[in-house]
Amino acid sequence: MYELTINGLSKQQFLDQYWQKKPLLIKKGFNDFIDPLSAEELAGLAMEECVESRIVTNHQEKWQAHHGPFEDFSLLTDHHATLLVQAVDHWHPEAAELLAPFRFIPNWRIDDLMISYSTPGGGVGPHLDQYDVFIIQGAGKRHWRVGVAEQTLNEVIPCKDLLQITQFEAVIDTVLEPGDILYIPPGCPHEGYATENALNYSVGFRAPNQIDMLSSFSDYLIDNELGKQRYSDPDLLLTESIGELTQAEFTRIQSLLMSQIQHTEQLQNWLGQFLSTAKHDMDLAAPDEPYTVEEIKELCQADDIVLYRVGGLRAIYQLQPATLLLSINGTNYNLPLNQLDDAKLLTEQTRITSDQLKSSINNQIFMQTLTTLINEGYWYIE
Repeated sequence: MYELTINGLSKQQFLDQYWQKKPLLIKKGFNDFIDPLSAEELAGLAMEECVESRIVTNHQEKWQAHHGPFEDFSLLTDHHATLLVQAVDHWHPEAAELLAPFRFIPNWRIDDLMISYSTPGGGVGPHLDQYDVFIIQGAGKRHWRVGVAEQTLNEVIPCKDLLQITQFEAVIDTVLEPGDILYIPPGCPHEGYATENALNYSVGFRAPNQIDMLSSFSDYLIDNELGKQRYSDPDLLLTESIGELTQAEFTRIQSLLMSQIQHTEQLQNWLGQFLSTAKHDMDLAAPDEPYTVEEIKELCQADDIVLYRVGGLRAIYQLQPATLLLSINGTNYNLPLNQLDDAKLLTEQTRITSDQLKSSINNQIFMQTLTTLINEGYWYIE
C-alpha cells in the first residue's frame, strides 16, 4: 500500500551512507500519502486501558505530561498540545501497514509505530533518542530541527516525564508536509512543533542495551536452573598477601561467567525468547474452540483462506547445527532444518494464503506449531 522512495537512493545506499551515521530529510518519501487513521480514531485508542498514551502540553513554556487512558480530551487544547499513542500497529491493522516499507531492516530490530496528533505549537521539546526512528508526516505540517550526534548537550528536566535537552545546532531545519519523512539516527538531537493540526507517525527501532540483555539473560538462567557451576580452585597455592585477589583468580572468575555466554545453544534459546517478546499488549483473540491439527490441514487444503498475523507480533528464527529455532512472542519452537521455508513464511509475512501452505501439509511438526500459534491468537482467519 505504501511505497517508500529515499531521494533516489537504493536501500543499500541508504544503509551505507545514512543508517546510524547521519540524519536525512526524505522529501515525498511516500507520494500521495493518505493517513491510515483519523485524529478521532487515535483518540479512541487513547481511551483504552491496554493502550499506552500521553498528552503533553507546553502552555507558556510550562511543560506537563499526562498519562492515559483518557475519559475526555479537555487537556488536548487548541494550541500547544500533543496526544501520543504507542504501539498503534498492535491495534490498528491499516496503520500497521506503515511498517511494511521499512522491513528492509531486520524484523527483530523494529519496535513499534507511535502516532501523535498535535495542535499548533504542540510538541515534546528538544530531546534525543537512543534508537533509530523514521518520522512520517501525515495530515498537516510540522516544523522540525535535527542536529548531529557530535554535540555537547545538557539535559534539562522541565517535567520528570520529559527528558529534554538544551538547544542545539541544527543541520536540518524544515517544515514537513504530508508524505515527507525524517530519518534520525540514535543520539541526534531533534525537536518538532506543529504549525497546524498535524498527525505524525514514528517508526521506532529496538536497541537493547547491555544492562537489559544481561538482566534478562540472568533471569533466563534462573528460570531454567542453569548457571549453577561454582567457583573452584583445586590448585590453590599459598600467597604472600591474603588480601589480594590475584590476576589468576580474576581470570578464573571471568572464565566462569563467560562460559555461560559462550554456550551457543543456550544463548540462542535465551535470545530468541528475549527478542521475540512483545513490549506492549497485543490485540489477541484466541478462537472460541481450539483447532485441531487435522482442522488446520483441511483449511490449508481449501481455496482462498488467508491467515493474518496479529499486529505487533515478533517472530524470528535462528539456524542451529541440528535444528531450526523459531521464536514467537517469547516462546521457542524447534523445527527440522528442512522446514526453513515454513519458518520464513511465519517470520517474514504478515498474511499467508492457503495456497502458500499447501506444500507444508505433510510437515507434521510445522502443522502442530502452526495450530498452536493459531490457538494462541497469534495468527487468525478473517
